[in-house]
Amino acid sequence: MLRQTLLATLPLAALLAAPMGATAQAQPADTMRIAVEGGPTSIDPHFASVITNYAYARHFFQPLMEQDATQQLRPAIATSWRVVDPLTWEIKLNPDVRFQDGTPVTVEDVAFTLSRAGDVPNSPSSLNTYTRPIKAVEQVDAHTLLIRTHEPTPLMANYLSMVMILAKHAAEGLSTSDFNSGKGMVGTGPYRYVSWQPGGVAVMERYDGFQGPKPAFARVEFRPIANSGSRVAALRSGDVDLIEVVPTDEFERLRKETNFAVAESPSNRLIFLTLDSDREQSPYVTGRDGKPIPNPLRDPRVRRALSKAINRDALVQRVMQGQAVASNDLAPAGYFGTTPDLQKAEPFDLEGARKLLAEAGFPNGFSVQVNGPNDRYPNDEKVVQAIAQMWTRLGLNATVETKPRGPWLSEAAQLKYSVNLTGFSPNPEVLGMLESQIHSFDRARGMGSQNRGRFSNAELDALIMRTRVTMDDAERARLSSEATRKAILEQQAIIPLYFQVNTWAMRKGLSYEARTDEMTLATSVRRTGN
Repeated sequence: MLRQTLLATLPLAALLAAPMGATAQAQPADTMRIAVEGGPTSIDPHFASVITNYAYARHFFQPLMEQDATQQLRPAIATSWRVVDPLTWEIKLNPDVRFQDGTPVTVEDVAFTLSRAGDVPNSPSSLNTYTRPIKAVEQVDAHTLLIRTHEPTPLMANYLSMVMILAKHAAEGLSTSDFNSGKGMVGTGPYRYVSWQPGGVAVMERYDGFQGPKPAFARVEFRPIANSGSRVAALRSGDVDLIEVVPTDEFERLRKETNFAVAESPSNRLIFLTLDSDREQSPYVTGRDGKPIPNPLRDPRVRRALSKAINRDALVQRVMQGQAVASNDLAPAGYFGTTPDLQKAEPFDLEGARKLLAEAGFPNGFSVQVNGPNDRYPNDEKVVQAIAQMWTRLGLNATVETKPRGPWLSEAAQLKYSVNLTGFSPNPEVLGMLESQIHSFDRARGMGSQNRGRFSNAELDALIMRTRVTMDDAERARLSSEATRKAILEQQAIIPLYFQVNTWAMRKGLSYEARTDEMTLATSVRRTGN
């Protein structure tokens, strides 16, 4: 009976994995098995602006230009791009690139794709942000097109790197459900689609007509294993060859073991807190007696006090075990538009925080619930609990509620939280963070799309809008830094915590090109020969 109870509580992936030290079932030498935290929500490459969807799509499709491991642009379907004037971009297509059915990529395919990408029904996070600036796509010749924009759009090339190009003849008229059944999966990428089941194994095979570097493995299987311990168990047993998002306590162990190799990279994903600074009464903020009170999170002094009361160094060293970089900026060092002095974390200042709370009229604090996921980011639930404990020291009655990523994402999008732990990766500069997280929510203009706290400041909005149409790089960098200072130092629109460190582990004989964007790509795996 005890044996049956134990088995019932183990994750499925752990039960399927071979015992520790056992020999896994033999696999073809040219097959790569990758365990990921979660698979795509859809294989329609335009369904959602989600990192797992992008990563999966990049095996079958390509954008005009793509981002490398550090988010620098490089040619893909396009060989070159340039600004003709503030409202016009010229793009040259590679005449040798073919779709996997042998047909060439045409300007018509590009125009069809850019029209479809921002208008997919029921998208939970539309690609409209990237396609909205486009006014028209014009053909110059068979391999040259012009993209006309409604206003100067300095990030247009980066926006285009997020849109996978489809073959019009194969994809026209298809719905997301059609793609999910395997229809329309005709791209120019390094792999051909074989099979996929939602929540299950995805299988792909190498496309020998790919114009880029040849992938190391002819066949790839992506296996979603949500539980981090189960992913490690699958790697140790030989059930998979590579895993992503390695638990912090296992990473150093695997690094020291001769049968495994690891890879890591600083992430561009900022982990931060959103604060309900909009509603007069917030759902999870009350007086210490539990009775309703006016929302204290609307006061910048309260928001600044909450930030000062967080010991970020303790979060990084104790909770994240060193696999994070504390910061007060919106993007990591080296990103365009960052502010050097904000790269250092806000100093822990409990007395300063108490003083600000008293000035705001809350000398005895209040009650607040801190929400967040428990399976989306490394150690996310532990981070939420640690922050609540720190705020308890400030004098708040802080409680915690975390949920799996599905319901958490849904409730966050419905603005059900007062304080929420979340993460976001700006693309490809600070402006991406300012537009999506700091600008007031404006559905018509596609601004503030991820602003879950509904922070709003007219002066900041005007500064961000000015920044986003500034084509001069030096001036745009200056304006980005100015907007960041106002958002964080003056308004505390959000509370930055740290940037993740992305991690992978693999069996001996393999290497992985670590990426700042967290993507796990079969094309980044290489044989090392030892």
